[in-house]
Amino acid sequence: MHTIISTTADGSPTLYVPELNEHYHSLHGAMQESDFVFINNALGRITGRYIKVFEVGFGTGLNALLCCLESENKKKEILYHSAEKFPVEKNILDELGNFYNTNAHMWELYKRITGCEWENDVDITDFFTLRKINTDIASYYTSEIYDAIFYDAFSPRAQPEMWTVDIFCKIAGMMKPGAVLSTYSAKGQVRRNIISAGLRAKRVAGPPGKREMIVAIKPGS
Repeated sequence: MHTIISTTADGSPTLYVPELNEHYHSLHGAMQESDFVFINNALGRITGRYIKVFEVGFGTGLNALLCCLESENKKKEILYHSAEKFPVEKNILDELGNFYNTNAHMWELYKRITGCEWENDVDITDFFTLRKINTDIASYYTSEIYDAIFYDAFSPRAQPEMWTVDIFCKIAGMMKPGAVLSTYSAKGQVRRNIISAGLRAKRVAGPPGKREMIVAIKPGS
């Protein structure tokens, strides 16, 4: 997909896809949105020292970067698997990485995350292991069971096929009892589809510029 780099309100970059009329992140702030939706509202709800995360939509690697930083800050071991059907070109990722070059550690982590090989677990740090998977989630199968799901597909308007009951049933099957799914979407049909997949879903306060978002829990203990 053709992409154009845009700068968001918090100074962090995102990508715009003209053919979808869609940005990868909120223009109110890419970094603050990712931190709020996925780190605070998914990872932050999981206890324990060892956590397994599955991300739908690797995109620019921002969610993985923030999760890696959080793993170091909290001294928690995180296994992070991320599925992406349309990987962003390396030269675009390198250009996005220039945003982080004022912070040497963050820049180095971003280069490792975006530059590492696909389809294998790669130790980015002592606390963070990443596997990037080039796949369509609809046809993907794994026996892994996860503690947290970062659901970061393009919007229901742009990719309605990514927000169906069938897709959320598949995702629910990848979640441990008590696992958390978070997404920036707050649409009523999305919440109803998540509930139809057997998860308990509710709207919670959203990131800056967005009133609400959805958090869902898999029942059980």
